[in-house]
Amino acid sequence: MFTHLHLHTEYSLLDGLSRIPQLMDRVKELGQKAVALTDHGALYGAIDFYLEAEKRGLEPIIGVEAYVAPGSRLSRDPREKSPYHLTLLARNERGYKNLITLVTKANLEGYYYKPRMDRELLEQHSEGIIALSGCPSSELHRYLLDGRWDDAVALARWGREVFDRYYLEIQNHPNMDDQRTANQGIFRLAKELDLPLVATNDSHYTFREDAETHDILLCIGTNATVGEENRMRLSDDSYYVKSEAEMRALFPDLPESIDNTWKIAELCDLKLDFDRHHLPETRVPPGMTPESYLEKLTYEGMARRYPDAPEEVRERIAWELRVIRDTGFVNYVHVVREVADFARSQGIAMGVRGSAAASAVLYCLGVTQIDPIATRLVFERFLHPHRGEPPDVDFDFADDRRDEVIRWAAGRYGHDRVAQIITFGTLGAKAAIRDTGRALGMSYSDTDRVARLVPSSLNMTIDRALEESPELRSAYELDGQVKQLVETARKLE
Repeated sequence: MFTHLHLHTEYSLLDGLSRIPQLMDRVKELGQKAVALTDHGALYGAIDFYLEAEKRGLEPIIGVEAYVAPGSRLSRDPREKSPYHLTLLARNERGYKNLITLVTKANLEGYYYKPRMDRELLEQHSEGIIALSGCPSSELHRYLLDGRWDDAVALARWGREVFDRYYLEIQNHPNMDDQRTANQGIFRLAKELDLPLVATNDSHYTFREDAETHDILLCIGTNATVGEENRMRLSDDSYYVKSEAEMRALFPDLPESIDNTWKIAELCDLKLDFDRHHLPETRVPPGMTPESYLEKLTYEGMARRYPDAPEEVRERIAWELRVIRDTGFVNYVHVVREVADFARSQGIAMGVRGSAAASAVLYCLGVTQIDPIATRLVFERFLHPHRGEPPDVDFDFADDRRDEVIRWAAGRYGHDRVAQIITFGTLGAKAAIRDTGRALGMSYSDTDRVARLVPSSLNMTIDRALEESPELRSAYELDGQVKQLVETARKLE
């Protein structure tokens, strides 16, 4: 049984082409039972990958193709702009947490052109991690190609001592003479040190026919054109998700290197729990619980907001408190209250958007300023007793003082427990056409002329544009260059 253990998705930004749902469909179609995620230096796709794999009955293996500094991660030596690669896989929950720590510190402490970790970090956070020696950009390959045999031996011994398991990774891509030379050294290492071999395919796209599109993506990412001679490119069209038969054909004399991929998959047992909400406990006065403290603050606020509260108001607030308690979001409401209290105490202009305005509890706590009962707003839009999803309070702060709120939150709840949420930009219809045209070497005016034919409607796609724009359809059908541009952009969209 073969398992892909070196695989990039679209979260290897502008380098990986495989979109996770379609990738999982292909792995399932090939009859494989497990698959690993090893995006470059990041875990952006980990949760989507995990959920999509589970949905299809596949065993997800969360990993990363790490960037490793030649020396210290803290060094900013210009000679160290190209860190080594190392394949790391989470064996269990401990390993997954260590991967998160490693990637975080690589970004916060080791970022120099790339987010880099170093041997010191790897030794501190190796528990639960399986390491593969890496691709042709690895430290091991470099030593073997430079004839530094003793250093290669020392590195392999270090890997065996540090990680839960350490495998010598071999690949066999055509037109890669250095790879084949390094493989000979790896075979010798495996024999002399009694280390297991594992075969991988450096998958950057899902199907072989995606190779040309992936090349365009690389051009977009490196600001190059396809016609340039000395640009970054993959050696051939072999960097796709291969079948077990194709992988065994690459290593006919080393069947154990294929079998070991499944042995690694069997070693990996990561279970992620999405049923529990990880919320900070609020600080409450002695003798009180978060629930009783929330009730106390709410009724004190009710006395201010509704001095002669009728029974309707009392019932509404009691109902909301009960729903908040039963759904497990008491601490969430405390967090929201504390953030709002801080902003107002510091005179930071603040507004609250969305369904939060429907909560009388938040109104009594001073978080919102609109009376939801007088304005007949429905609380269940904010939090429904049977929905189970977290409520959502959207704050807007004065843009020149927003950082004060973030710093306060980090100090209040812990710097390791406050994060900003990333947003990934994707290629929409017009952007895909413009970027593709530049990568293909087309003139700006020709590319812009085609992009302008795409209607400026919300969520516009190239398929829709071809249906709704007669001018675009005509250019597509009559001009071969435009057709190539649109077809390629459609694959990258």
